[in-house]
Amino acid sequence: MTFQEVFEENLGRDELWLVITFRTPYGPGETMDIMVKELEKLGWKIDFKANWWTADVPYGLIRIDASYNGKEKIILGKWILGSRCEIIKVDNMRFEEGKEEFFRSVDSITSTLIYDPVIRTMREQY
Repeated sequence: MTFQEVFEENLGRDELWLVITFRTPYGPGETMDIMVKELEKLGWKIDFKANWWTADVPYGLIRIDASYNGKEKIILGKWILGSRCEIIKVDNMRFEEGKEEFFRSVDSITSTLIYDPVIRTMREQY
């Protein structure tokens, strides 16, 4: 399964959050760019994007807020470095459940990131 297939199957659903767990052979920036390009191909406008990762262990988190014809979606990509692209799991979550998953994911990267002013601001917004 590809990002395009995941997006086509899930972006029309009612849940606000789309959480994708996957392997990628690419770095954090390139991985986020691939996801953004696939969303834009489908006509989605990117309203916000951010990427967090840890250097000690090769995994991270991508958050993309997107909109299309008045519909909003938050895409959360939980990735781990691998030898090839592979979708492991896809979840659709309502607002509260997705928000908690986002906070848990950020916390799991490293507790020191919580002191980052960008993350503190995002946590206060949600």
